[in-house]
Amino acid sequence: MANVQLFCLPYSGASAMVYSRWRRAVPSWLSVLPVELPGRGARLGEPLQTDMAALARQLAAEILPRIHGPYALFGHSLGALLAFEIAHALRDAGAPPPLALIASGTAAPTRREDYERGFADPKSDEELKAQLRDLQGTPPEVLANQELMELTLPILRADFLMCGRYAYRQRPPLECALHVLGGADDRASQGQLVAWQREGRGSFILDMLPGGHFFLHEHEARVLRLLASQLPRRAVAV
Repeated sequence: MANVQLFCLPYSGASAMVYSRWRRAVPSWLSVLPVELPGRGARLGEPLQTDMAALARQLAAEILPRIHGPYALFGHSLGALLAFEIAHALRDAGAPPPLALIASGTAAPTRREDYERGFADPKSDEELKAQLRDLQGTPPEVLANQELMELTLPILRADFLMCGRYAYRQRPPLECALHVLGGADDRASQGQLVAWQREGRGSFILDMLPGGHFFLHEHEARVLRLLASQLPRRAVAV
């Protein structure tokens, strides 16, 4: 079976290092490759981006020379939309199609009605903190840490603007499978998740997991089992 590269895009406000421990928890044939966004982690000195199409083109140009054989794209929340746009940008650049686009924790690009209401305008610090509380993925002690918040809030503000200003562009469907993960108590409805199906010509799978927006971490082992159960079937055919 061919080794598979899994390029992982982070969610709003996060560094790609949220996926670093996945490397030790997946089978040896699967290489987890976190994709760091400008303005965070090892790229802290680079300007933050609020234009998703421009960022997708930039990241696709960086990913393209790293592709060696079968690969897949994974993203959670903002990262799912970004992975989708990167898949299109890679196709435009002449890259082979991914085995799969794995979109986690967000509505399909065509079903974002009222999904990011008000995100197109900059949020105050207090509004951003309130959003973090609502998502229930940030410990109270982190929200109370002024130094951490001074680092995190500008990133989160830019990411929310990127989501709020996102404009879907109709293009031919991607030539790959679509695997969608959703949280049973998350904001995205099942209809909004199923709508991802129209974005690809390959097979479609929707897996619903218990939990809210951060089911990704609450049920990490199950998420990784789902990924590892699907990708090898596609890699064998490459």
